[in-house]
Amino acid sequence: MPASAVQIIPAGKLVYGLQMPVTAQSTVFVAPWEANAGTEEILKIARACDASGFFYLAVCDHICVPREQAKAMSTVWYDTIATLGFLAAATTKVRLMSYVYIAPYRHPLATAKAFATLDALSGGRVILGVGAGHLQGEFETLGVDFTKRGRLLDEAIDLIKAALTEEYPSHDGATWSVHERGMRPRPVQQPRPPIWVGGSTKPALRRAAERGDGWLPQGVPEIGMPAAIDYIRTRRTKARGDAPIEIGMNSPWLYVGKPTFDIGPNARTGSGEEIAAVFRTMKELGVSHTGVRFRSRSCDELVDQIHAFGSDVAPLLND
Repeated sequence: MPASAVQIIPAGKLVYGLQMPVTAQSTVFVAPWEANAGTEEILKIARACDASGFFYLAVCDHICVPREQAKAMSTVWYDTIATLGFLAAATTKVRLMSYVYIAPYRHPLATAKAFATLDALSGGRVILGVGAGHLQGEFETLGVDFTKRGRLLDEAIDLIKAALTEEYPSHDGATWSVHERGMRPRPVQQPRPPIWVGGSTKPALRRAAERGDGWLPQGVPEIGMPAAIDYIRTRRTKARGDAPIEIGMNSPWLYVGKPTFDIGPNARTGSGEEIAAVFRTMKELGVSHTGVRFRSRSCDELVDQIHAFGSDVAPLLND
């Protein structure tokens, strides 16, 4: 396993991104107004982020949701690649990330082809976030062994990495063997787009440390964020030497300013300086990228919050 890693965040900086609303509507995080939103709102949000210095826009991945899980998860999960391609055409600067793409569902060359093409079309703005998946019924429908998802992901990362780096990748693994099979277009980013590994379980932390260029938490790990970050860095040093890794963390729910409605428990409100202090604490833990989350009652209010964060909070993050 090579010691080198792809690093896209300037050393010592904290950047911020947004998981796209509307495109995934789990009851865990969806706002009521999203139920009737669509293309127009997606465009407004994406363009606001592009204009406000957001580092990435992220889109989730589910192909089908079993009926027994649909009440909690809903069945609204836009296709990852189609949506990111649409966002690429609607924006100019913001990066385009899968958070996360369930790599065990596909042949690794299909994943590499899709994201290499997206990188070429977007001018080099792709971040490939990958994860093992958790929805057993979805695996069963797609004919993929749920119990092997971790091993499949480990091997998929290796082969995807090879295919994004070389036109003719060579790989022999437990599941896939590839030789003398070329792929174009090639990604713009060199040596390849970064691969950030998602998940907060111990195997996911291990996988991020050993195979990823970055880490995307899925909630707070049971051992807590400081211990998780320490585990990743320790494991990283053993496996990859001094290769850097870009550590992520999601923000609490936010409202820039003084809300006139109940924004729920554990949310943070206030001035730009008061909210920036929350993110500087993350930075002290060694976090380099954060997913920001806003409470809002409409698309227009969310867009206002995006602009307020960009103008009032972002300039204070890296003082």
